[in-house]
Amino acid sequence: MLEKFQRSTIDQLLIQFDQALRTCVPGTTEANRESPAANADEIELSNLEKQHAAGLMRINHTGEVCAQALYQGQATTALLGEVRKSMEQAAEEEVDHLAWCEQRLTELDSRPSVLNFLWYTLSFGLGAAAGLAGDKWSLGFVAETEHQVCEHLEDHLSKLPKQDNKSRAILEQMIADEKHHEETARQAGGLEPPIAIRQAMNAMSQLMKKTTYHI
Repeated sequence: MLEKFQRSTIDQLLIQFDQALRTCVPGTTEANRESPAANADEIELSNLEKQHAAGLMRINHTGEVCAQALYQGQATTALLGEVRKSMEQAAEEEVDHLAWCEQRLTELDSRPSVLNFLWYTLSFGLGAAAGLAGDKWSLGFVAETEHQVCEHLEDHLSKLPKQDNKSRAILEQMIADEKHHEETARQAGGLEPPIAIRQAMNAMSQLMKKTTYHI
């Protein structure tokens, strides 16, 4: 029994390490859906506009890295099977966002943040802690996370260069998907986190955005 438990634990660790590598290493993520940018008109951007758009898309890419880690952490510790399955399904859908943002960064002659492994580790720990708190709290944590993500994506829409149609198309689809995830989590019975938790989440998000824009 102990040997079986040890094998199971090692297997889970290997799976999570593999997931972290596939999330954080550039070029290892493939989208299941075509990027919304594929049908958007390409308009020449100045060097400053490209640099600014890349900074915003780098933040959005890291946000999706964090989302992957949060969902994986919660799926690891979720008590109910249906909640665990829901977390894993949401993580799969977020893969598209990750791939779209990375592709757009390449088109803007830029790259993902070098801090992604750090943000993945921190977010995985938060997700696992939320899962241990109970499934209702875990779902509420998901809903609040998606709510805050939508807010910063909508803020980025207003800050993108007006002619950057491709980045805009990606963010608009991401907002629609994130709102769906938020609503699904709330309908499943997610409890609103205490204000102190919401404020801490927002503070961490602000720190991530300020650092990731540049590196």
